[in-house]
Amino acid sequence: MRGTLFYKMSGSGNDFVMLDGRATRIEDWPAAQVRAICDRRRGVGADGLVMLTPVSPEAVRMTYWNSDGSHGAMCGNAALCGGRLAVHLELVSAGEFCLLTDAGTVRVQAQASAGRAAINLPDFEVPGEFTAVSPGRGERWMTLLTVGVPHLVIRVEDIEAVDPGARGRSLRFHPTMGPEGANVNFISPAGEGWLIRTYERGVEAETLACGTGTVAAAVALASRGDALLPMTFRSRGGPELTVKAHLSEGVATNVWLEGEGQLVFRGVWEGV
Repeated sequence: MRGTLFYKMSGSGNDFVMLDGRATRIEDWPAAQVRAICDRRRGVGADGLVMLTPVSPEAVRMTYWNSDGSHGAMCGNAALCGGRLAVHLELVSAGEFCLLTDAGTVRVQAQASAGRAAINLPDFEVPGEFTAVSPGRGERWMTLLTVGVPHLVIRVEDIEAVDPGARGRSLRFHPTMGPEGANVNFISPAGEGWLIRTYERGVEAETLACGTGTVAAAVALASRGDALLPMTFRSRGGPELTVKAHLSEGVATNVWLEGEGQLVFRGVWEGV
């Protein structure tokens, strides 16, 4: 059969094209090819591309590209989906195993039959309020955290009044975010849980969910005393994400993210 077999997966609406690393190589996927397969009109369509390559019976290497072709160190929803697919493809046995990412080792708990998974993220520092940028109208405070990749978390009064495309883009490229910029996550309460909307760098648009951004949001809220862990978030994509963590002396430890990892379809990409 010509072409490359791929798997399309969704993590709360954050969608990915997934590849089996036993059948293709990293060097086969330059930036132009990544952009082509992630294109929503001429390609499969996705927020990112993921390659899973077995390293040992208990570990899988996860290589991640954003839809613009740039490499990403980590993506929470991609890790949830990658964990589920690794079990489905029998790269590892169901249960607990490791994903090796550019942001460190991520422990995964995934079963063969469930449509959800859980990932244990590396510890990270929890800074105080971010004051280099003044909050805009309807924004209460900001915090800049790195959960594998940087996230600017903004507590807003009304999440429906937010324009992630305009406000998110302006903050994502703000000089204070550094040369690579940051993802921008807007959050507001909803009953006993929280709502979150995300402008994602590398996609350069609002995405339907953001796993590491949800972790950043939960830890930011907990560090300020605005909410208690564990916390549940609902993104634009629907299925909820749950965050558990322990905070002590400005560091988040034993950080877990639980959410959807759903196989949607499989197909053959004729471009490679």
